[in-house]
Amino acid sequence: MNKLPTTEVSEICTQLGESRIKNILQIHGGNIHNCFKIDFQKKSIFLKRNKRNERFLNYEYHCLKDLEKYINHENLQTPKIYSYLEINKIELLLIEWIEMKMTNQMKLGKGLAEMHLISNNHNPNKFGYAVEGFIGLSKQISGWEKNWADCFINLRINPQLKEFKKKNFNSNEVKKLILKIKMILNDHSPLISLVHGDLWSGNFGINSFNKGVIFDPASWWADCEVDIAMSLLFGGFKQDFYNEYYKVLPKKEGFEQRITIYNLYHILNHANMFGGSYVLQANQYIKNIINM
Repeated sequence: MNKLPTTEVSEICTQLGESRIKNILQIHGGNIHNCFKIDFQKKSIFLKRNKRNERFLNYEYHCLKDLEKYINHENLQTPKIYSYLEINKIELLLIEWIEMKMTNQMKLGKGLAEMHLISNNHNPNKFGYAVEGFIGLSKQISGWEKNWADCFINLRINPQLKEFKKKNFNSNEVKKLILKIKMILNDHSPLISLVHGDLWSGNFGINSFNKGVIFDPASWWADCEVDIAMSLLFGGFKQDFYNEYYKVLPKKEGFEQRITIYNLYHILNHANMFGGSYVLQANQYIKNIINM
């Protein structure tokens, strides 16, 4: 789909104060939305277009707006939001087009830690998020909990386990799993931060000034460690990223155990979306946590 409906083109131009579009190029890579680079006379923008029934881009709009509040722009950035629109039940999110390169990740690491620290200074003294969201195609339910273990279990793990039980999973293990997660997380003092929430290598880049760029968030107020845990799940992050992060926020005791607990959420989500080897991996994660 290289062409956009005339009504959408007209509204995009109106929102941006532009008279005409020079070029529209469809960008491939994602499997949820149609994405386009739109060139105007003096600037380019990135358009995400959602024709599903769920409001994916409304959630992303809220996440990007919230993350922006807590960023030190010397080291990190999110794409600037130009507009969020709904036209004939189609969502459109217009954001900044950023040219990326892959160099060192020092500013990315430092900037992420600063975002966690700055947001902690303004935290709501509870965990969760006000807006119902998504992680991939799966829903992330909204809501709040005062206790971190309760939040992680009730708002993240239990909804995924409910779906996972339909697959190859021994439901007798659920109580053991939940009790072990609760025991370990209740013995931990989390730093309440606004997190990216889906921090794998496909959701960050480095701009021409070597600043880190984070995008496609699935944000919520959580233990800041969930971002670092996920960065370790699929790889793509260099040692200089972690070195700079830990200079600002040193690693806490027990993190190695919590990596497995936090990444269980993402492995369950992948098992529920894609099945296959992720089901086996999820079962192994569950066994490892029960045996901690």
